[in-house]
Amino acid sequence: MRPVLSLLQFTTLLPVGKPLDFDLFARHSWIFPIAGYVIALLVAIPVFFIRDTVLAAAVAVAGVILLSGAHHFDGLLDLGDGLMAQGDREKRTRALTDRCVGAGGIAAGIVVTLLLFAGLHAATSLISALIIGEVAAKFSMAFLTTYGAPFKEGMHSYLHRFSKPWFPFLSLLLCIPLVLLPVSPFRLAVAALMMILCPVVLLTISERIFGGVNGDVVGASNEITRALVVVALALV
Repeated sequence: MRPVLSLLQFTTLLPVGKPLDFDLFARHSWIFPIAGYVIALLVAIPVFFIRDTVLAAAVAVAGVILLSGAHHFDGLLDLGDGLMAQGDREKRTRALTDRCVGAGGIAAGIVVTLLLFAGLHAATSLISALIIGEVAAKFSMAFLTTYGAPFKEGMHSYLHRFSKPWFPFLSLLLCIPLVLLPVSPFRLAVAALMMILCPVVLLTISERIFGGVNGDVVGASNEITRALVVVALALV
């Protein structure tokens, strides 16, 4: 349980006791999807009692962002700035790591949030889509933590140092309980495909543009993967 508590201290604002050694989680980063289940189920509690689907979707979006302390959302804004920056790799990397948020970051935040909201609103089962999207988002973080070679020292490079090549496969096993949700196998297959495709594409883009991955890219993958998985579930 100690690695799980360390994970929740890293990914959420939950009051789960005194701070634990971060190494407890760093050595077991494949457990990322567990945080997805915890966050989604906690957000699903108030959403379950809201009849209006528009309001329910809005509360769900607000819940997953706020419960995580907007930590990963901040990574999305930074990635948006890096992708929109004009110039060579050095200028793009500087925009990615700069603490200031520019137009690219604002645009990325608006677009991804709108997609998530629309996907949840259109979903046949909002709560199921919420759970699948959040768990898939955490899988993408485990994937990039393992396979995303860092281009600078930081939180990501520290986690990457402890990662093993098989960690994402263990993370994938943690996603298996999603089959218990009232969602058709075809929709789950599409969600699984998107869950893997998103971090792979983001890894390819980041290596080409920035020369690697940092914590902002990993955090952004959480937000992007969640939104696109939910949208995919709504479309099929």
